[in-house]
Amino acid sequence: MGTVDYFEIDFLNVGESQSGDAIALRYERQGNTFVHVVDGGFQDDGPNIMAHLRKYYGGNGASHVVLTHPDSDHAGGLVTVLEECEVPPGGGLWMLRPWLYASELIDHFARFTTVGGLEEALREAYPNVAALEAIAERRGIPIYEPFQGAMIGEFTVLAPSKARYLQLIVDSERTPKEAAPTGSVWLIEALQSAAAKVIRYVKAAWGVEVFSTEPTSAENEMSVVQYTSLCDEKILITGDVGREGLTEAADFAPLIGLELPGIDRFDVPHHGSRRNVSTEVLDRWLGPRLPQQLPDGQGSFQALISANPDDKEHPRRAVVRGLIHRGANVVQTTGKRGAYLRTSKDAPPRDDAVPAKRLPYPEDQEED
Repeated sequence: MGTVDYFEIDFLNVGESQSGDAIALRYERQGNTFVHVVDGGFQDDGPNIMAHLRKYYGGNGASHVVLTHPDSDHAGGLVTVLEECEVPPGGGLWMLRPWLYASELIDHFARFTTVGGLEEALREAYPNVAALEAIAERRGIPIYEPFQGAMIGEFTVLAPSKARYLQLIVDSERTPKEAAPTGSVWLIEALQSAAAKVIRYVKAAWGVEVFSTEPTSAENEMSVVQYTSLCDEKILITGDVGREGLTEAADFAPLIGLELPGIDRFDVPHHGSRRNVSTEVLDRWLGPRLPQQLPDGQGSFQALISANPDDKEHPRRAVVRGLIHRGANVVQTTGKRGAYLRTSKDAPPRDDAVPAKRLPYPEDQEED
């Protein structure tokens, strides 16, 4: 496909105090420029994404738009993107639509007797995906399935496999298994999110790691994990994927010639949540813990975290510690809504670019 001349990846700060993901990236190959948008943050973040494309990427075009998973902090802003973006021939929207697989899933749902009934219920359970589908169909934008092995421009999808994705639909709390009042699952999630949480911290020596024993949600595990090598830099985009998805992706990596450990630009999943990684997963992707901390600024790779600076729960200190244990320079989105965190190589300079500030090593971490 030819050598890539440069790349730039921008992690936009989204939301007011909650975290989400909105990533814009651009690369050039043999004089041709390609733009991808991966997730769109909340609905109000859509205009900022489009403004970013116009200001820094020279227009409204996007070769590919990728929804990693159906949560509103990733899907909301893509409504504006799909309405306003120009998608050239060969491009399209990449997302997984649960209702397409209703005929394969219906045996798992006793309350449904017809495939059509299950399709309708799945559309209602995943309204963000249904809304994006409607826009894409109205505008004539092709929709592709980002299952394991698919190529999205220069990126290869490492996870999810179709088999694991179908199981995640069955496992999801959103998926209608028993009769329940409409919106009850959403109400429970809202109450859980609003509940006050008391976080306690404990001092910990270098190398000590304690991650949550709780798994992340089935929806997060649905996240599309993308890998590419651009300008000899290995890049992993993770969405909100959890330990299972990262393990599946690592198992698939050798089939595309990716030798692990060793990632140069690591998109930290789920805003730095303790439920998405483990010592074993970090070892596999990033390498073992170092005997001591590297001198300031001499990290061997970049770990990039999409987390609103006003979010009191992300990133978790245990995750920042785990990344630095393996030699990372850890950076986080900062600034107001629409500000961005940039990582690039050989890309055109920007007059307003501000160097990212590395996160310090936490001397304590969350109590288990």
